[in-house]
Amino acid sequence: MPQPPEFDDSFRGRLHDLLVWRRDVRHFRTDTLPPSTVEDLIAEAALSPSVGHSQPWRFVTVDDPSRRAAVREDFLACNREALDDYEGERAKLYASLKLAGLDDAPVQMAVFVDNTTQSGHGVGCKTMPEALPYSVVMAVHTLWLAGRARSVGLGWVSILNPKKIEAILDVPESWSLVAYLCIGYPREEHNVPELERHGWQDRDPQASALLKR
Repeated sequence: MPQPPEFDDSFRGRLHDLLVWRRDVRHFRTDTLPPSTVEDLIAEAALSPSVGHSQPWRFVTVDDPSRRAAVREDFLACNREALDDYEGERAKLYASLKLAGLDDAPVQMAVFVDNTTQSGHGVGCKTMPEALPYSVVMAVHTLWLAGRARSVGLGWVSILNPKKIEAILDVPESWSLVAYLCIGYPREEHNVPELERHGWQDRDPQASALLKR
């Protein structure tokens, strides 16, 4: 049996730095990523925990220009609808935000949950079936951190109609969209979220509050 590594204070400090400097990137350089980089990131994402060891994540790279254009059109339509939910200065601020890197990111990737996977034999899903998509979210987060450790940025585009994206990408009916990702080298690095920098939302101290019962 291999011996586990020792994670010392120096490593924990670097891990903290990784968490602090991970950002939802919207501004990308157009430089291409080596294919091996994308493959390595997916391999590390697949090390994530999953309910019942089901590994229900399914990764789809979106390279076809016509499919990318259709995804972008859906984003624009959904973004217009979202803008209607705001008024006054909040609406002006929303309209000024850059909320996706679809025009520049060299890699676009959709991540799905396979709702009918037989892997894991259903362990942990009877009472909490949502644990399957939660497992995919864990894989996305692992991919995010693995990318940042390679100076690769990731942006999660959530202003999309999942059913339309599933149709555009022509995936099996049993797959449901969890994340649409833009991946590439960021134009700049920040340790403060963009929405905080632009005045949309400060960090909420209650978000890290620990309740005891």
